[in-house]
Amino acid sequence: MTGKHFKVIRCISDGVEAVEAETDRAFGRHMHEHFGIGLISRGAQQSASGRGRVEAMAGDVITVNPGEVHDGIPIGDGGRRWHMLYFDPKWISATFEEMAENAGIPAHEFAFPVIRDTRAADSFRALYLAMVDNGGTPGSLEVDETLLCLFDHLLERKSPASRSCSGRITHAQAMIDDDPLASLSLSMLAKETELSRFQLVRAFARQTGLTPHAYLLQRRIQLARRLIAAGTPLAEAAAASGFADQSHMTRLFVRSFGFSPGTYAKQGR
Repeated sequence: MTGKHFKVIRCISDGVEAVEAETDRAFGRHMHEHFGIGLISRGAQQSASGRGRVEAMAGDVITVNPGEVHDGIPIGDGGRRWHMLYFDPKWISATFEEMAENAGIPAHEFAFPVIRDTRAADSFRALYLAMVDNGGTPGSLEVDETLLCLFDHLLERKSPASRSCSGRITHAQAMIDDDPLASLSLSMLAKETELSRFQLVRAFARQTGLTPHAYLLQRRIQLARRLIAAGTPLAEAAAASGFADQSHMTRLFVRSFGFSPGTYAKQGR
């Protein structure tokens, strides 16, 4: 096999670049100016790293630090496929500082070049989707909480038992319930509840079973369902419920209820 495929995507977010690659190419030793987080989706490779020689296979999350010398050699004849997000150092350094201050996890770089953790892989997929497909931007509820969740898995540490904050989370829920169309950010919710962003995400998920962004989407899809039941055209219902477009509403509708908005509208009539 000698074919190769590379796709570079400059995300809407300032200082974030995505790369999709499928290749059997062997890369010589080099380094980047950015932090890199990625996922091997097919095949396997071995590479040099700050921790010596490592191997990564399908399903593994991979990381690289600025200035870290590494290479990449495919294992086997089929090449490998991966997706990477490269972050300006200020993005990741700010998150490291927040984790150290509020979760007792001091770090200034990624210690593990390969992480075999399905939760980390799922978090990366969600972050990549938010950055590339949904036009994620710094400060948005979805991007901020997904990045923090990913760090929680990458750093493989648990924060100390948090203080009881049931009332604070109930207040955050009420903010979403009162206006599910509001443009809420994780920082805004954290300030209102007097919690750090990291504490908020973990406590909210523990209390409700959903992250703040997932909870917000559920409130919006419930609103869409009510509008459709009342006879609102699908495109109008999507816009009035806060979705970017009808297809976004449809995907979440099917995932939540098992049938499409169109089916629901027809059966209602």
